[in-house]
Amino acid sequence: MIPRYSRPEMVAIWSQETKFRIWFEIEAHACDALAKLGVIPESAAKTIWDKGGAATFDIDRIDEIERETKHDVIAFLTHLAEIVGPDARFVHQGMTSSDVLDTCFNVQLMRATDLLLADMDALLAALKKRAFEHKDTITIGRSHGIHAEPTTFGVKLAQAYAEFSRCRERLVHARAEIATCAISGAVGTFANIDPQVEEHVAEAMGLTAEPVSTQVIPRDRHAMFFATLGVIASSIERLSVEIRHLQRTEVLEAEEYFSPGQKGSSAMPHKRNPVLTENLTGLARMVRAYANPAMENVALWHERDISHSSVERMIGPDATVTLDFALARLTGVIDKLVVYPDNMLANLNKFRGLVHSQRMLLALTQAGVSREDAYRLVQRNAMKVWEQDKDFLEELLADADVRAALPEETIREKFDLGYHTKHVDTIFRRVFGTA
Repeated sequence: MIPRYSRPEMVAIWSQETKFRIWFEIEAHACDALAKLGVIPESAAKTIWDKGGAATFDIDRIDEIERETKHDVIAFLTHLAEIVGPDARFVHQGMTSSDVLDTCFNVQLMRATDLLLADMDALLAALKKRAFEHKDTITIGRSHGIHAEPTTFGVKLAQAYAEFSRCRERLVHARAEIATCAISGAVGTFANIDPQVEEHVAEAMGLTAEPVSTQVIPRDRHAMFFATLGVIASSIERLSVEIRHLQRTEVLEAEEYFSPGQKGSSAMPHKRNPVLTENLTGLARMVRAYANPAMENVALWHERDISHSSVERMIGPDATVTLDFALARLTGVIDKLVVYPDNMLANLNKFRGLVHSQRMLLALTQAGVSREDAYRLVQRNAMKVWEQDKDFLEELLADADVRAALPEETIREKFDLGYHTKHVDTIFRRVFGTA
């Protein structure tokens, strides 16, 4: 986790303090269940909660023990025994390290997901607000980076809203995918611990019992989770790249807010660079990169190995912290995005009517001209605009073959911009439920 791209609330989920507190809660809830089953004294379970619950775990002491034991869970349990006293012998009855580690990891991922869902809600709210603000702001749509046909800037933002709405739904499913608990002991057979303990811990921690955990929770769940984060990152990048293109000097239809006192370049004082969306493009690459090792973690040896462990110690915090930061940054970009409607209209008109070529093509075919001939007629006039800086409407009106098929009034009518925006309300109703 790099502080530059981290936010405190998400970072706290992955702190040592939080991890050890969750470990304790897992162990203490298991003791409660064992006490109810008569496996350990109820007084012991109470003592464990009373002393352990009130304790502040000494991270330096745990690290000291681990340097000797070379085992993090044993180090924690040893330190917990120093706090709890003789009743600590009842902690971890019938359990294995993976029961604690896997259950804790999933709790952390769930908590992280809750923050990410809140981030997405904020982003969706910003996108919706700006989409309605620019619902009727005419701009040029582009394909291959080339002028295509008119659309509105609000439609662009509505598309982003719909995409992130899908991302949110995927994240909800991803949360459910990893919200499982394993308290099943060595190789997952419950030989030394009753399945009721797992069910109790799962309920207490807001999880469900893993149906078959071997000795670890199956990592296909986590692969799906991190893949979902990667998809969200890709959507962040898609919108960021769009903004970066729109901010190019020769386009300048929208740009990131440039605050008072901000500097764009150490060498060129005039620069106003899209640094935030460029940063988001880079962060998206990192979040996607974490998906691949999560996929490779699925193939563990037999009932358990720890080849996944080092991977998850990195990708769990890094992927969620980075995505949390990226979503918040993108929300700020959208909320403060500076939009230039006049530039949009000027760019649309830059090639003097070419954006209406399809309407002319269709009009000619409807007038009885074959599609091949209609395409040839429209294209030969369009090329004059590209190559000779002609006016498309004037060239069409001067073309005898075009005039033979269509009257002047019909040709002029095909250059109405309103034609291209007549279904914007329909699009908005589909996306937002209201226009």
